[in-house]
Amino acid sequence: MERKLRRGTLCIRGGYQPKNGEPVEPPIVQSTTFKYDNSEEMAMLFDLKKEGYFYTRLQNPTNDVVAKKIAELEGGVGAVLTSSGQAANFYAVFNICQAGDHFVTSNEIYGGTYNLFGVTLKKLGIECTFVSQDASEEEIQKAFRPNTKALFGETISNPGCAVLDIEKFARIAHRNGVPLIVDNTFATPINCRPFEWGADIVTHSTTKYMDGHATQVGGCVVDSGNFDWLAHAEKFPGLCQPDESYHGLTYTKAFGKMGFTTKLVAQLMRDFGSIPSPHNAFLLNLGLETLHLRMARHCANAQRVAEFLKADDRVAWVHYSGLEGDVDYERAQKYLPNGSCGVISFGLKGDRDTAIKFMDSLKLVNIATHVADSRSCVLHPASHTHRQLSDEQLREAGIAPDLIRFSVGIEEVEDILDDVKQALDQI
Repeated sequence: MERKLRRGTLCIRGGYQPKNGEPVEPPIVQSTTFKYDNSEEMAMLFDLKKEGYFYTRLQNPTNDVVAKKIAELEGGVGAVLTSSGQAANFYAVFNICQAGDHFVTSNEIYGGTYNLFGVTLKKLGIECTFVSQDASEEEIQKAFRPNTKALFGETISNPGCAVLDIEKFARIAHRNGVPLIVDNTFATPINCRPFEWGADIVTHSTTKYMDGHATQVGGCVVDSGNFDWLAHAEKFPGLCQPDESYHGLTYTKAFGKMGFTTKLVAQLMRDFGSIPSPHNAFLLNLGLETLHLRMARHCANAQRVAEFLKADDRVAWVHYSGLEGDVDYERAQKYLPNGSCGVISFGLKGDRDTAIKFMDSLKLVNIATHVADSRSCVLHPASHTHRQLSDEQLREAGIAPDLIRFSVGIEEVEDILDDVKQALDQI
């Protein structure tokens, strides 16, 4: 019986086991194409009758090694890397939805995802209904329709830092015969594995903690292999009925638990091509090797900063689930007992100009669009990432107009605190 490795070991060893004389680090296969000795072999690859590589838009050895590592970290059966976290969320939904379909999502999600779901997918004929993730099961149930195909949420919302009740969302989704898709970017599989709480599909912006060094933009879709698509075949024709573009092949029947990821690669990647370069996958893998170490430091630093902010009279409010008394503290103890992430949301006494003055006074901490990086950085969503939303829309998305998103890095925490203190003194 093969020994099951722990997550910290998987960060380093997962996805790749070099043989005698092979490189210990997965090599970069920086090639678009792969050569074969006869046309029959190539034909079998195109018909999905044989595994192998023929064009990097579909699959590449470097990308597959890193995808396999992330699948192992999450406890899934398979994963696909994408060119961004936005692409990952698009593919996760579009792999099971088509024009005329509908899905339900928490309203406390990243602004880019909010626009993707509420505006762009609508143009493709796919509608979504936004719900409060803290609403009762009965209230959320009202959002479901006969053509609803999925339920979506974020383990820890960006930028509001709300913790999702994954078990509740899973119950609602499965009661309606649809999968639960969870964006696990902020928690990472080091601090939470949504599959263990009933989620069916997990997505990531690998640009964030998984990379951790601001070197590559990427995403990932992971399938648990647990959702029974055939039990709800009428809802998911793309997975459970023949695909004419592959001579009538049916993904769930031909590939079993790998049907979802195979369709994503063979159909969506074939047609949309949102792949990361092998070099980006290589850089991502370097980040993954220290993910378990960095997440512990991010959480420890963020806890100290959150405690300091909570105790300062110039701070109006602080939301960090590691703080006792926080609205999400008990839920975090259940789903995130080892820590949540390094991101804090807080507001200052004053107005928007107060927040801007504070951020402009920081010397060590960067003002940056990025988040979940080794370097500490801040952002005012109402003025930056979510500036396209009105104050009313911001509140509907769980984002206060005065909210400052503080991504606490892995620098020495006393240096971070010194910078925060001097910036507060300027206001």
